[in-house]
Amino acid sequence: AGSVAVTAPMPGKILGVKASAGQAVKKGQVIVILEAMKMENEIFAPCAGTISSVAVAKGAAVNPGDVLCVIG
Repeated sequence: AGSVAVTAPMPGKILGVKASAGQAVKKGQVIVILEAMKMENEIFAPCAGTISSVAVAKGAAVNPGDVLCVIG
């Protein structure tokens, strides 16, 4: 309870993961860079907290709704 899953808003490829498990993040902080339709999209933390797990790595392909990381 109290954990927030950050999911992919669109299909694409992970260009970079800016947060790691155990890292504290602030609301609005960039945590993942997602390439979709040849554009780089920054995925922001929806809330402040600590990253409890990261489910993707650079180069991974994701679909809409796939969990990128969990803030717990």
